[in-house]
Amino acid sequence: MRIRGYAALSLAAVFFSAGDLLQRVVVYPLTWVLPNQRGAILGRWQRYLCRTLFLILKMVGGADIPRPGRVPGGPGILILMNHQSLLDIPMVMASVDGACLRIVTRARYARWIPVVSHTIRTLGYPVVNPGAKAGTTRRYLEQLSQVARTTDAPLVLYPEGTRTRNGKVGRFQSSALERILAARDWKVYVLVTDGYWRHAKLVHFAGGMQDIDGHLSVLGPIEWNDPEADPEHFILRMRDLMVEELARVRKAKAHLAA
Repeated sequence: MRIRGYAALSLAAVFFSAGDLLQRVVVYPLTWVLPNQRGAILGRWQRYLCRTLFLILKMVGGADIPRPGRVPGGPGILILMNHQSLLDIPMVMASVDGACLRIVTRARYARWIPVVSHTIRTLGYPVVNPGAKAGTTRRYLEQLSQVARTTDAPLVLYPEGTRTRNGKVGRFQSSALERILAARDWKVYVLVTDGYWRHAKLVHFAGGMQDIDGHLSVLGPIEWNDPEADPEHFILRMRDLMVEELARVRKAKAHLAA
């Protein structure tokens, strides 16, 4: 029913608008007063926002969204996730324990989205722009390398670079991942989501939110401990893991439906 979808999106918009104001006037000023607890405060705030969003989508919109995964926080954690919809970002935020995240995201998202844009700018998320000129792309990759070397927060990358149109794992855009792997040792977690690709955009949520039947798998940790090595084989291995896990999930769903 469209009315449930529109009601859920409207309530989510009000919630995030109020959250944007609260974030600016309370949450971030609190981190200035308690700088030693900044990561913990922001991590709890991120998880609160995301889990409340999921509650709205479930209770009002009728979406079937799985419980978040469990990924440890802390430095040296790299999270790779396939990209099916707008919900992938709150899903990964809700899945990491005890820390805020640094998410490699598109530059345009830093402009106008309540809560999200302010977070990207304030926390200095590394940004990318697939359509940028060569010089701008180099600057973005240099910024990403610097963040990867120095961040104490888990780093998140969607290596496909864009949302899939058919639900399958797309080709990896490897430039960003190569820079990240060259920066330091990592414990890599691979998150595989399914059930969202038909609802990649807001308009799709409004029209059929009750049809969402989501899934999330967490694989890892997988050690990457040779930043000077050629990462090609490792990157292919990470993609193969995503592909195999997605196939396993879909086979299991088909078996249950039969």
